Amino acid sequence: MSLYDLNKNMVPPDEIARQREYAALVRTVLSARFDDPPRAFVHTYGCQGNVSDGERMKGMLHACGFAFTDVREEADFVLYNTCAVREHAEDRVFGNVGALKPLKNRRRHMKIALCGCMVQQPRVTERLQRSYPFVDLVFGTHVTHRLPEFLYRLYCTGEKVYEILQSDGVIAEQIPVSRDSSFKAWVPIMYGCNNFCSYCIVPYVRGRERSRSTEAILDEVRTVVQAGYKEITLLGQNVNSYKGDVNFSGLLRRINEIPGEFIVRFMTSHPKDCTRELIDTIAACEKVERHLHLPFQSGNDRILREMNRHYDREKYLSLVRYAKEKIPDLLLTSDVIVGFPGETAEEFEDTLSLADTVGFSSLFLFIFSPRAGTKAACMPDETDRAEKVRRFQALEKLQAQHSARIAEAMIGRSFRVLCEEESRPGLLTGKTSGSMTVEFPGEADRIGSFVTVRVTERAGWTLKGEIEP
Repeated sequence: MSLYDLNKNMVPPDEIARQREYAALVRTVLSARFDDPPRAFVHTYGCQGNVSDGERMKGMLHACGFAFTDVREEADFVLYNTCAVREHAEDRVFGNVGALKPLKNRRRHMKIALCGCMVQQPRVTERLQRSYPFVDLVFGTHVTHRLPEFLYRLYCTGEKVYEILQSDGVIAEQIPVSRDSSFKAWVPIMYGCNNFCSYCIVPYVRGRERSRSTEAILDEVRTVVQAGYKEITLLGQNVNSYKGDVNFSGLLRRINEIPGEFIVRFMTSHPKDCTRELIDTIAACEKVERHLHLPFQSGNDRILREMNRHYDREKYLSLVRYAKEKIPDLLLTSDVIVGFPGETAEEFEDTLSLADTVGFSSLFLFIFSPRAGTKAACMPDETDRAEKVRRFQALEKLQAQHSARIAEAMIGRSFRVLCEEESRPGLLTGKTSGSMTVEFPGEADRIGSFVTVRVTERAGWTLKGEIEP
């Protein structure tokens, strides 16, 4: 039985082969038009899943004969990989696209492309066609694997290409990847979402849940580990609902068995599917980091029902208690929405108390932003902006206290840290197993390697330390 038979969402191998043929044709076309390889500028907005998609698009662009530049004004091809989660992200994209018009007037040969979650929405595509006619290529989330074909059509016909497919989504394997890092790898394990949280646009633009085969994931992890990658981050809108030959806990155990010196992180976990089995797996797997990002969004049961989150306050707290019992050094982070439609001051106090009870190392806080097409966008909302800001600041103040307490408790302790970047000459940064950032003296040639760092002090939410001999 073929892989396509096993998963009706799988793009057939002959279609992937067809796209490789298009890539070769595009290389031929571009080499005839440019003396040097044309330069592509690729900018991704939004989540780590989008970043991973961007790396695959860069892989296809490289196969088509493009080089890359970080300077938009030097680019022959500009690609914006967009996000639709918040209105602010859409506003930024439209602003940056508008700023390209005078640049394109000066560089007539330059091509402009938009893709990703934002353009999967019909209202956005209509606005682009109406108000941004200088955009050459627009394609949605379900046809990304066909980028070489779209480029061939664009460069050979000179006509604009708009490809937005409404579907439950696909899985495309054997896509080339041009990774942004030489030692940190994003590895998607599933795509889409079935949860339909009332505030979230993701299921509408990313399609339904669909999981990559276990063996395809293991093959990718083996490949990057053999290439020297030290940190593997598994990605999914809800990794806990992964359904391959094994469940998510089984997948973590299989990855943990792969030989090599590397660590494993993952995001994002949905509380409704987070199990004691998963907690036990984190505790048992030495390569899986002691960090769990578990968005609770609200501490009030009525608001959680309105959000369509499928768990209540006690289930969340029970899971946290079990996790802290099994993994005493586990650090928890979370997402919170403040000012959800209809949230009262008393209901917000439940959110404050949950955050205080758990004691997160950090929180990602958001004031509710309505997304057109979601159920929450139509809910009555009588709380004014000033009150929402006040609640946001109250939660922010509480979290600062917990972050400071946790950081203080780490002083004097030693941690294995992957050197990630140079914050300034002679100073490196990395993360502890619990995903706390630490800064320490070190030379740039250590980047991409593991060191043991003893924490000596804290500065705000950042730890400072020294490499142990």
